[in-house]
Amino acid sequence: MTEAHSNTTRPMWPVGADGRPKVRVGTNPEAIRVLTQAVGNRLLPDTYVQDGAPVVVEAVSGAGDPTAGDDDVALPLTASLLRPPLLAGLLAEHAYVYRPELDKEGRPMEIEVSPSGPVLGAVLAPRSWPELPVLRRIISTPVLRSDGTLLQQPGYDPATGYFLAGRTHLEPVPEKPTPEQVATAREFLLERFLHDFPWLSPADRANYLGLLVTPIIRPFTRALSPFGVIDATMPGSGKTILSGCVGLLVGQRVLTWTDSEEELRKSITTVLADQIGVVVFDNLEEGAVIGSAVLARLVTERTWTDRKLGSNTASTFPNDRLWLATGNNLGVGGDMASRTVWVRLDPDCPRPEARSGFTIPNLDSWILEPANQATVLRHVLTLILDWTAAGARISTQVPQMRQFTRWAQHIGGFLEHHGIPGFLANSESARELDEDAAEWRAFLLRWHALHGSKPVSASELLASAEPGPGPDPWVGSFPTTKTGKLPNTRSLGHKLKGQIGRWRGDIVLRSVVDTETNARSYWVERQPSTP
Repeated sequence: MTEAHSNTTRPMWPVGADGRPKVRVGTNPEAIRVLTQAVGNRLLPDTYVQDGAPVVVEAVSGAGDPTAGDDDVALPLTASLLRPPLLAGLLAEHAYVYRPELDKEGRPMEIEVSPSGPVLGAVLAPRSWPELPVLRRIISTPVLRSDGTLLQQPGYDPATGYFLAGRTHLEPVPEKPTPEQVATAREFLLERFLHDFPWLSPADRANYLGLLVTPIIRPFTRALSPFGVIDATMPGSGKTILSGCVGLLVGQRVLTWTDSEEELRKSITTVLADQIGVVVFDNLEEGAVIGSAVLARLVTERTWTDRKLGSNTASTFPNDRLWLATGNNLGVGGDMASRTVWVRLDPDCPRPEARSGFTIPNLDSWILEPANQATVLRHVLTLILDWTAAGARISTQVPQMRQFTRWAQHIGGFLEHHGIPGFLANSESARELDEDAAEWRAFLLRWHALHGSKPVSASELLASAEPGPGPDPWVGSFPTTKTGKLPNTRSLGHKLKGQIGRWRGDIVLRSVVDTETNARSYWVERQPSTP
């Protein structure tokens, strides 16, 4: 491999006539000791360690280019775990492993050998490889190091532990772009590339730019990023182009959404083992509600630990991916409402796919060309480096986002530096898309209308919702099971306990337990309206 910073053979082994280092082995115990030292001292090119296991960085042959924005986008390099068959092949290619013997006349000779499977297995058994550089990730896009400099030299970077796969069409970006270069980059991104998308508001464009730069500046910000939803009122609005642009730059896996928490957990564990930068749940069912507790936990944790599929051992992965979903008229529920950033599109026409006169015609196929991807990336990097050259100031105007406040401050500072308004300004309007909040608020409002602030038990509350001869006093707002039936008393009590003290706008559920009977009663409080 001709990447910069790739390792070279150590001079501790003599070199044979064919240029390969010569490694002498004898008995199996000696072979294990010698080869373990050889692997640990990087006899083999492009060897690193990940999670206590030696790996080799190698090119992936036959990986097809994406034909659409919703295809998986694999990186051109992969970190292959060194197993005995691969180790045997690499030793045969890069070293002359021999055993000394005597010929029929008693003269010394060398016999090239391939060590046995048990020997190679023993070589790879240790979990400690202190001489091997740690490989944290393979990336295909330059990233901002923690010191604010840009990792853009292809190859292994000791400062980050990243291995950058080279991009043929991307020329080096100056650490301090000129005002003319910055103006050109801003004009291209805002007035050409993103110009024709039917953004619902300026906030949606700003939020998208924030998501676009997130994977590039993450090593610098060291911040958790929220879940991103690219939503539209109609098909054909450009959602997949927007999500696909991020994926084409940093590598992408496209997953099918599932309402099964167990299947979602398995998908997350599997995809985190891939060397990609963004995971997209593409084209959810129209009107779908994203309310997964598993996903809510994922986006707020820096690491993800789960059992390996088909085994009882666990693996831990850094949660350094950008997670996106696309669909039409989506909603969120549960804890996802406060962990989601929205990008909304509204073409406001019956056939969005029939629109014409775009600044960049056929953008969906244009962005698939590597040269065009490099153009977008170069301009994005130019804006990032102009921001860092000016001190990478953060914003103090963004709303608090709990675990994501650091992310919001850096993204907000980047956008403010370039005069791009509206970042997170749609946060309040996005609350209307919180299906759980809307349903609970409607239920509590109706409860207050029926019972005022009088304490009632779960069984009394349930009795008032039982079908009767007259109209439904709850007008359809009472909680039901997934099959549309009323819950039993125990299930309703469990639901209510989970809502105690949680404000839904100006209304909140309260509760008290009778110390003598241990019975729990509930009532609803509502803040008086201010004149």
